[in-house]
Amino acid sequence: MKATTDDNGQPGATKGPDTGTDVVTGAFSYSGGAIARLLIASGRQVRTLTGHPRRAPEGSPVDVRPLDFDDHAGMVDSLEGATTLYNTYWVRFAHAHTDHDQAVANSRALFDAARQAGITRIVHVSITHPSKESPFPYFRGKAHVEEALARTGVSYAIVRPAILFGGHDVLLNNIAWLLRHVPVFAVGGTGSYRVRGIHVDDLARLCLDKGAEDSDSVTEAVGPERPTFLELVSSIRTAVGSRSVIIRIPGSTVPLLSKLVGMALHDVLLTADEFRAMAAGLADTDGPATGATALSTWLADNGTELGRHYAN
Repeated sequence: MKATTDDNGQPGATKGPDTGTDVVTGAFSYSGGAIARLLIASGRQVRTLTGHPRRAPEGSPVDVRPLDFDDHAGMVDSLEGATTLYNTYWVRFAHAHTDHDQAVANSRALFDAARQAGITRIVHVSITHPSKESPFPYFRGKAHVEEALARTGVSYAIVRPAILFGGHDVLLNNIAWLLRHVPVFAVGGTGSYRVRGIHVDDLARLCLDKGAEDSDSVTEAVGPERPTFLELVSSIRTAVGSRSVIIRIPGSTVPLLSKLVGMALHDVLLTADEFRAMAAGLADTDGPATGATALSTWLADNGTELGRHYAN
């Protein structure tokens, strides 16, 4: 509840929670789910545009609409009446009929629909170090999406995480799963490349804070710690009580090894571009922390459960 004042500055009526409507793309996904939960807890109504409407749990308070990039009028209709769009849409790697160029085109269509629908603020989740000159399609695509957002004329905030942890994350969980199940864990190259993660709930809080602002901004979404990848794997090993031996292998062999392990798991464990981008330092930044949760503390608190199940 929030106290208000009248025109003379005297205490007025007590104002209840803000029950306006916001849209989250992928409100049943990882980062989108964290944003949606925090919005609901703050009293906002949440609507989602999703390509997976069946993920909605029974009794969910989220208003579910399809995310259909081929139905522009439908997207506009689904966005009308909302104030802020929190966008987490992206593709991890090219597959089926979707690649990063298509994801850029889809993002432009979504932003245009938001503008036509009267959305007044867009909070967009990007990535650290986006660049139109990047050798990696993921980072090139993210840079083009940021440029498209800036051109919409809609007030915006861009937040740039490197990796996320906490909740049902994939990366740290699956490293832990491997450390629990394999006798030897291979780290590519020296392992000295740094990883600066942010807790998914800290990311959600940052997004809501930026949603409440009205000026255009770009913010690095990073936590207070930036261990090397070798230090990260060693910390996870300790947290889960693994006896796996950590070895170093040439970085050039990582993509093939990851592909072989992924085939055994019927999953894409790590793409060649993902490893090369991390080894090039693109999962690290030098800026101030915008998330409060320390990765080391979180690992110590959650190690007993981390990696119990593989996250496909």
